[in-house]
Amino acid sequence: MKGILKIYHPEETVKYSIKNSYCKSVYSNMQHFLEVEITTDDSLDQVEDDSLQYDFPQISFTISDFPVKEAELAGKIFLVNDAPDEIYSEVDLYDDEEAFLYDNELSFQKNSEDVLEVIWKGTIDDFYTGSEKPIPFKLKCHFKPDEIEVDED
Repeated sequence: MKGILKIYHPEETVKYSIKNSYCKSVYSNMQHFLEVEITTDDSLDQVEDDSLQYDFPQISFTISDFPVKEAELAGKIFLVNDAPDEIYSEVDLYDDEEAFLYDNELSFQKNSEDVLEVIWKGTIDDFYTGSEKPIPFKLKCHFKPDEIEVDED
């Protein structure tokens, strides 16, 4: 597991395990841009049948093309807010439902193994019950590369 995402809905705190994570500072046209993608696991083993999570087993959060001053991310905090003409954040519910992210704060640091981590806080549309008020979320994950084991026959 690469981390955890918690969505603090008034009816229950919904917890997702993070399966994949990707982060990079991309240099293009003499400017650095932040690219982050976090995808949760779709396992429902720990989920109760009446949980809000049951209808939305997997979620993906993305930040793309967000301008940053330099390539180094560790020790930095970025406040990412979309504007009508500049959309940096996206959420994929793997469903027909739609949701948007707001008030994104991404805080990067290196852990004891010198691996980059992010704590991402913000709010998201209440896609569980359709309430008008966005609900808070927090995720923490690392960006340690997956080790692929190849069996030699």
